[in-house]
Amino acid sequence: MLKPDRLRALADALTRQNVMRLRDAAALLGVSEMTVRRDIAANADRFTYLGGYIVSATDVPNNAGNAGYSLEQEKDHFAQAKAEASAIAAGLIGNNETLFIDCGTTLVALARLIPPERHVTVVCYSLNVAEVLRRKPNVRMILLGGVYVPSSDSFAGEESLEMLRRMGINKAFISAGGVDPARGVTCWNFHEVAVKQAAMASAVERHLVVDRSKFGVVKAVRFSQIEDFDSIITEEGRQARKRQ
Repeated sequence: MLKPDRLRALADALTRQNVMRLRDAAALLGVSEMTVRRDIAANADRFTYLGGYIVSATDVPNNAGNAGYSLEQEKDHFAQAKAEASAIAAGLIGNNETLFIDCGTTLVALARLIPPERHVTVVCYSLNVAEVLRRKPNVRMILLGGVYVPSSDSFAGEESLEMLRRMGINKAFISAGGVDPARGVTCWNFHEVAVKQAAMASAVERHLVVDRSKFGVVKAVRFSQIEDFDSIITEEGRQARKRQ
């Protein structure tokens, strides 16, 4: 396979699945891992290699973040587990539903994995999720606005909260930085709390989508309890719950 064909095939694969292990890319392209590394190094504007995983360079923000959390720092953390959890969550999406997709690196994969045949409305408030959704012809996207927060590539504003309160959402897919039985479900950024809570309040079903590394962790601010969710979805599967 010639280099232009390899680059095109790699880009197409990342469009479908968000992240790819180096060895899987080498197998797909029929070349050595070293050749894949060279291709990536020569095309830094298109691809990035992070800790054994290849991602699209456009998915890695250039902002500096903050002392607590930044998408750039989180992008490579448990990337495969996040993708696997999102694949399980995508199986819950039905036709003609209205969905809420939270911000963060985990749910970018969920946005990518929305089945192409599904006609859905998706409410989001982060640019990285919106960038994926805008390429899906059967998705009607509602991007909430407000003040831009670089660390999470998302927006915060009272008008967004009012819109969420008026909406009927079939399924809300929520991300988190920590999940602890005693201290609840937490995140780094205070501005996310009101948005998450408003979306959950408007949703018929609430699903927490996290990788297992988040369990036993407590971050800066709590936005809910574990009991507030209908299910918890990780790379190990979906645990249905009775919401209280």
